[in-house]
Amino acid sequence: MNSRRKWIVILCWLTVVFEGFDLVALGASIPTLLDTKHAGFDPAGATFVATISLVGVGVGAALIGPISDRFGRRLPLIVCVLLFSIFTLLFPLMPNVAMMGVLRLLAGLGLGGCMPVAVTAMQEAAPNDGKAHSSTLTMTGYHVGAVAASLIALLVGRQWEWLFYAGGVLGLLAIPLMWAKLPETSPVAEARKADSADVQAAPKVRIGDLLRPPYLHITIGLWVAAFMGLLLVYGLNTWLPQLMRGAGYNVADSLVLLLVLNVGAIGGLLVGGRIADRRGVKGTTMFWFAAAAVLLAVLSVKMDNQLVLNGVVFVTGIFVFCAQVLVYGFVGYLYPRHIVASGMGFVSAVGRLGAITGPWITGLLVVAGIAYPFGFYVFAAAALLGVAAVAVIPKAERGTREVTDETPVKPHKAVAGA
Repeated sequence: MNSRRKWIVILCWLTVVFEGFDLVALGASIPTLLDTKHAGFDPAGATFVATISLVGVGVGAALIGPISDRFGRRLPLIVCVLLFSIFTLLFPLMPNVAMMGVLRLLAGLGLGGCMPVAVTAMQEAAPNDGKAHSSTLTMTGYHVGAVAASLIALLVGRQWEWLFYAGGVLGLLAIPLMWAKLPETSPVAEARKADSADVQAAPKVRIGDLLRPPYLHITIGLWVAAFMGLLLVYGLNTWLPQLMRGAGYNVADSLVLLLVLNVGAIGGLLVGGRIADRRGVKGTTMFWFAAAAVLLAVLSVKMDNQLVLNGVVFVTGIFVFCAQVLVYGFVGYLYPRHIVASGMGFVSAVGRLGAITGPWITGLLVVAGIAYPFGFYVFAAAALLGVAAVAVIPKAERGTREVTDETPVKPHKAVAGA
């Protein structure tokens, strides 16, 4: 790996760490905020702050794509990290729930922009037959950030403010390194630096192209698959312990199962992208969603053997989390380079709607007292809808040829297995 690509991998991976850190930081802080009634915090306020955070992330993801396609990857990514860091540092200082929500919304705008640009830059720096692996490798940072936040939460105890101070400081420390070492990967920005005539000759960034032939069915398929994928990820991460308690497992075992699920996720991300690049993104993603559906349905059956239960949850994590990330692997293969970040941003943004919907639907089932086993049935159905959504997406072309405006959506026969 050359020095240029090494820095892209390190710094883009680091920006995704922030998202996993931020999600756990907020979740770990809410119990203390409720107990102390800090700034008038109550259950309704906790719901508001958690939801508005995800809204900010979704809006940030949608906005950053066109900006990144027009102005490059490097500067927008640095600005996103700066926004996230500043408003994360200020969050504990807010005097009431409304202002805390505003700060979380603004931090979410920056945070939401990090992942789409980071994954796009990683795909652009990867070999042309390695885009899926670059996506899954980048997203392992999410789980590393979650683990880091969990460890810090254990260290600081009820001093919840230090979680946000740590997250903000980490982001600010990353900015000088990103400024010094992060190279540009956007072809438009590279052309602007080399020859202004090339920039004027480059295709214009038009968001409407995503919803016009030949990209319309690609976009719809990716959006639905991303929605279902993040519905599963956030629904399970939020409610798995409660679902397992409803099945009769004790609290300690339920929390261990959440850890096992995320360990499986890391394993799946490390191998799933390589398999997709070798065997084909479409077939692999469909298999991953289908396997997730089967395993989620199996979890609706009570298991008395703890080892068997842990094994099923571990394998479920391998397929559920990686299926969602493999959806991002399509983007670099199927959209032309001048709108690839826009495509990635909107796929991420629509997926965030699933991230809100998953915990909400499962919460309704919990309130109704039927979360077990029906929560697993809902998750299995969402995974099957993910299979159907991927089925309408064309096979992604692998190989050395770049995707341009003139590249046909249907791949050459030599790579039809992709």
